Amino acid sequence: MSTQEPRTAEELAGALGEAAAAGRVIALGGHFTKRAMGGPLTEAATVISTAGLTRVLAYEPRDLTVSVEAGLRYAELQALLARDRLMLPLDPPFGEQATMGGIVASGTCGPRRRMYGTPRDVVIGMQFATLEGKLVQSGGMVVKNVAGLDLGKLMIGSFGTLAAMVVVNFKLFPSPPCARTFLLRFTRLDAAIQARDAILKSALTPAAIDLVNPLAAHRLNEEGYLLALQAGGNPAVIQRYAREWPEAEAREGAAEESFWQAVREFTPRFLEANAAAAVVRVSATLAQVLQVMASLDVPAVARAGTGVCYGYFADVSQAQAWLRERCLPAGWKAVIEFAPPERKPGLELWSQPGPDLEVMRKIKRLFDPKNLLNPGRLYGRI
Repeated sequence: MSTQEPRTAEELAGALGEAAAAGRVIALGGHFTKRAMGGPLTEAATVISTAGLTRVLAYEPRDLTVSVEAGLRYAELQALLARDRLMLPLDPPFGEQATMGGIVASGTCGPRRRMYGTPRDVVIGMQFATLEGKLVQSGGMVVKNVAGLDLGKLMIGSFGTLAAMVVVNFKLFPSPPCARTFLLRFTRLDAAIQARDAILKSALTPAAIDLVNPLAAHRLNEEGYLLALQAGGNPAVIQRYAREWPEAEAREGAAEESFWQAVREFTPRFLEANAAAAVVRVSATLAQVLQVMASLDVPAVARAGTGVCYGYFADVSQAQAWLRERCLPAGWKAVIEFAPPERKPGLELWSQPGPDLEVMRKIKRLFDPKNLLNPGRLYGRI
């Protein structure tokens, strides 16, 4: 098995083209922080990493845009943007080591998804390398770009099964002048959901609304059902939160950052503490969050303002049983997002992929007719 770490776009395209021409299976990644995510890593003859592509190619603070190579770490990019009070609030897990290409390829994001969206919402352009050894440009460096078919969108969430991202262009956001987190604690789940509903119906627009059950709260050194609101804006906005929720505990500065760091990295820390662990992601409606969270007798965290729920199982067999007995009969859409790599063969990670799976398979055949690039990484389906 050969391992390659190209330093230029041309080197990356050449490595892909050479391996594909020889019919070799290719494992593609950045720092490979998410080995446990998605489908199993197929034994490959060639490993290609984008970790050597780390340049910032264009940065226009006034235009709120940046263009970076796929191997640049998220933490490095955030540090650069912070100098100009800008941000790219994707909040992915594994944030210290995750590369921008890996974040986009896996579609990962975090608590502030409610206000700022997912990678699909912030990527405005891309350059990627195909198995034919060609470089393809899609989109550009402007926030509104509607000219033609944006092939780059196909790469988002594809787990590197179609092509290799070389450069990704993002739209940026100004950091709010003031930020504060408000923590509301409840003894009952339904009371927490009622508070969530009241917030959603109010004039308040928190960037994040996360709901943590008692088992997950304990791992955060908290207690009860915890509803966490992250607010940003001018001082008057922050004061309104304090007036409307006087019972909430307010955190700011280092204490606030420490809390959200623990929330963002909940998945990596849980996986590190439990070798056989599995994480299930449920894409629920806002109305379904109550039922989903009530069904989980394991640590659970919900992006309560968007409906995405995460269940943390100490053993993958528990996750399988919950999917079979509770999730699928209720009609909830779910995947086993993380599982031990050695347990994945034979697991049904994506039980109900939906009617668009066949379209996705056709696209895979167009880009990779011999199924050489990261085969099976898209939850064992592609």
